[in-house]
Amino acid sequence: MQNLNKRVAVLGLGKMGGILLQAFLEKGLISRETTYGTDKYTERAEALGKEFGIRVSADNAEAARCADVILLCVKPQTVKEVVEVIRPELNPGKLIISIAASVPSSYIENLLEAEIPVVRCMPNTPCVVGCGMTGICKGRYADQGHLELAKTLFEAVGRAVIVDEKHMDAVTGLSASGPAYIYVILESLAEAGVKVGLPRDVATLLAAQTALGASKVVLETGHHPALLKDAVTTPAGCTIDGLLELEEGKLRVTLIKAVVRATQRAKELLMCE
Repeated sequence: MQNLNKRVAVLGLGKMGGILLQAFLEKGLISRETTYGTDKYTERAEALGKEFGIRVSADNAEAARCADVILLCVKPQTVKEVVEVIRPELNPGKLIISIAASVPSSYIENLLEAEIPVVRCMPNTPCVVGCGMTGICKGRYADQGHLELAKTLFEAVGRAVIVDEKHMDAVTGLSASGPAYIYVILESLAEAGVKVGLPRDVATLLAAQTALGASKVVLETGHHPALLKDAVTTPAGCTIDGLLELEEGKLRVTLIKAVVRATQRAKELLMCE
């Protein structure tokens, strides 16, 4: 990947902020000399600065002043405080990329009280192994160029898709929360393997690699999952019996309801702060 030639500040070097920063540096998208980070604890900031080889401090305003692109990697309940601190350092030539769950771009724009471009992103935890999924949308003052810049950054940790902001809570309910659902399924498959006599480590490997392979087939062929399911299901074979058990257990409906409920909760989070 080509260097973006942008000065970047990552405000909040927690788990996701650190993952993103590491990937951006490793892919050569940003330079250590023009990258800034923050952590609210001074001692930790110093340690992170040595770890990443960049300037890290507890001063969000200073980091924002020095950057062209500011990544808000803070918790939703901290967004207001941080934005108000950095507001005097911003101008329309800068870009804010927020990964704060459930925080609309309009909320940040209203806090800024100026026509600052904002791009909202919702990554998920598999970004840690470069296999993440990120939903991206633009705020009122962002343009296509801002969207493409954000997309380039998040493709460094997996895949990214541009959506309308009205769909961002659904992205949260599906792909951001989705890894937890998949882990429950994998745990259950592994337990089933143990139940039928497999060693636990073998059962876990079989379950995880099977899920990885099935997902890769969907992504690389573009075929509908129902079509691929039918290709595995031979007449009077083993798979159809297993599928009948899944239907009887209402797995399909339960997963749909889980995504719907998580999406509803995402809509409520900011109002709860």
